[in-house]
Amino acid sequence: MLLRRTWPPVVLVLTLLSVALLGARQTHAVPARLSDADFWRMVTEFSEGDGYFPSDNLVSNELTFQWVIPRVLTSWTAGQAYLGVGPDQNFTYLAALKPSLAFIVDIRRDNLRLQLLYKALIELSPTRAVFLSRLLSRALPTGLSAEASVGDLFTAFGRVRPTEQLFAETLVAVRERLTTQHGFVMSAADLAHLEYVLTSFYFAGPGLAYANTGRQGRYPSYQDLMTATDEAGKAHGYLASDAHYGVLRDMQMRNLIVPVVGDFTGEKALPAVASYLKARNAVVGVIYTSNVEQYLFQYGTWPNYYKNIAAMPIDDSTTFIRSCFNACSSVSWSRSAQLLDPVAALLRDVAAGRVRSHYDLIARSR
Repeated sequence: MLLRRTWPPVVLVLTLLSVALLGARQTHAVPARLSDADFWRMVTEFSEGDGYFPSDNLVSNELTFQWVIPRVLTSWTAGQAYLGVGPDQNFTYLAALKPSLAFIVDIRRDNLRLQLLYKALIELSPTRAVFLSRLLSRALPTGLSAEASVGDLFTAFGRVRPTEQLFAETLVAVRERLTTQHGFVMSAADLAHLEYVLTSFYFAGPGLAYANTGRQGRYPSYQDLMTATDEAGKAHGYLASDAHYGVLRDMQMRNLIVPVVGDFTGEKALPAVASYLKARNAVVGVIYTSNVEQYLFQYGTWPNYYKNIAAMPIDDSTTFIRSCFNACSSVSWSRSAQLLDPVAALLRDVAAGRVRSHYDLIARSR
């Protein structure tokens, strides 16, 4: 989903051969809560300049992204950190994994703005229903119980029309939450993008799709993504239950989901994340890349990316979740499939010259 910045060719150094896997667990020092000042310092100091990608990515286009969750949970260790990219599909992974800290790194500042909008909306909304009411600018439907299924939620909201009054009230509340209560220093462009996203949901509602194209037959809608399940039919989505939503909201309230602007091949964002986690003896358990690596191989910048990943604190359980479009999907109704790959093993193969193309990467994934 990411990327486009041109970097000179980089020779992969042999230090990848000696990737230091963390051995005996040291005292875990990730804070239980980040102060507003520390959160915003990390957002601003870790971030690079704004990059470019030719779509707005307000919602995902990966319909089967939950399918890997049961397998990921078998290797996940409590207290591990999470590194991801893109919009709100990360929230479903976070609700399932319950990491100690999460970084969402994307080349577009618009994604950081989107993450801050979600942060404010989630903090302002004690329940899933209130969250959807604010996000969609639609009044709360009557008769919804706390145990309502996510499908029932969307059916109920589908009968409600958006109102300009609720849209305006939500926009004011979001800005006040971020700039006054949290004290985040946001530019006029930052604030304008919050309004753009809310406006997109106002008009498209639950039918908002990837890139805002309106081509619902090709891309899943927000409702499709929220009501999706894993392959066995189990719902892991962050709106699947108030319990799932509560995990996500608790992380947001404690400032533990940190959005960063960064090129995965850059010299600032990922190295800053790696340094922060290493200093606190934290291990990255999952790296969700969407299909970023496809672009990195296309533009020949992948060696620097794996050099950055090799600097992360990992262990033998650390896993890539990557997305493969068109060629890998096993079902006719989804264009993508999610694949798993042990990070340490991949880095060894990259260093040994056994991975030289995106095809090599997909062929080794499972």
